[in-house]
Amino acid sequence: MNIQTVRQTAREKLKGFCRVCPECNGKACVGEVPGMGGMGTGTSFKNNVEALAAYRINLRTLHGVKKPNTQIKLFGQELKTPIFGAPITGNNFNMGGALNEEEWAEAMIQGCLTSGAMGSTGDAPDPAMYKAGLGVVAKAQGLGIPFMKPRELPEVFDYLRLAEEAGVLAVGMDVDAAGLVSIPVSPKTKEDLKTIIDNTSLPFIIKGIMTVEEAEIAVEVGAAAIVVSNHGGRVLDYTPGTAEVLPEIAAAVDGRIPVIVDGGVRTGVDVLKMLALGADAVMIGRPLIIAGYGGGAEGVALAIRRMTNELKQAMVLTGCQTLEDIDMDVFF
Repeated sequence: MNIQTVRQTAREKLKGFCRVCPECNGKACVGEVPGMGGMGTGTSFKNNVEALAAYRINLRTLHGVKKPNTQIKLFGQELKTPIFGAPITGNNFNMGGALNEEEWAEAMIQGCLTSGAMGSTGDAPDPAMYKAGLGVVAKAQGLGIPFMKPRELPEVFDYLRLAEEAGVLAVGMDVDAAGLVSIPVSPKTKEDLKTIIDNTSLPFIIKGIMTVEEAEIAVEVGAAAIVVSNHGGRVLDYTPGTAEVLPEIAAAVDGRIPVIVDGGVRTGVDVLKMLALGADAVMIGRPLIIAGYGGGAEGVALAIRRMTNELKQAMVLTGCQTLEDIDMDVFF
């Protein structure tokens, strides 16, 4: 299996939902929600890609870095790479349904584990979709992170119990999905989040943080980590790109909890950029959909290994031996 074969197969299976463009930048799929595009004018999706692309990297080769170390420990797990698979569901209405929810979750979770990464599963209008992903994570000895939508609290508690019973290592909520009309969801107050976190034994991740103020709230209520994310540009038009807001958020959090980021990450060099901007790890969404539809778990593993190797090469060429060495000094 190679990346060209994976992309060709994905193009066939995702026909009508994703064009598998040479550059995944949101321009060809503007407004295609449901689908793979960005909301409205697609500006938020495009901002993710363009904000990250705007950073330039200094080339440094007069140093002793030859075999950089990309290992990271998060949520008690030693991982070979700082790359996480993002929570994704809705195969029927977003990706065309060539894979069902369980098949997709298998590709994501197993592909991530095979490549030394960590995968996530998601939530959608039908609760069966959350449960399908959770079942796959349970079969993987809990090595995966289920994310739920910001549902009403009684349902959130039910979802937490299911996650605890499945033995997962952490659980999350993508709070940026609060405006979806297809699910009974709503924004969450600081008190709501404190109540949720106090009612589970699992580390709780808040995904969808785009401001310093909300990052501070997440730390205050006891979140185990945050994900800086605008939901791939799929919920609100005209937001900034995540690379634009990440530095000030990471500076405010100041190492108190891990900061993960998604949005526009396409290569290992993009991973390096996000780590330099203050992230501890990154989440990958659309590229892994293409990889999973094009090659199942093997395709996902291939994509992650490729990005990790690109990250290692970028670390060699910027003089970074470990992930902790990657900082703003890599930029021009």
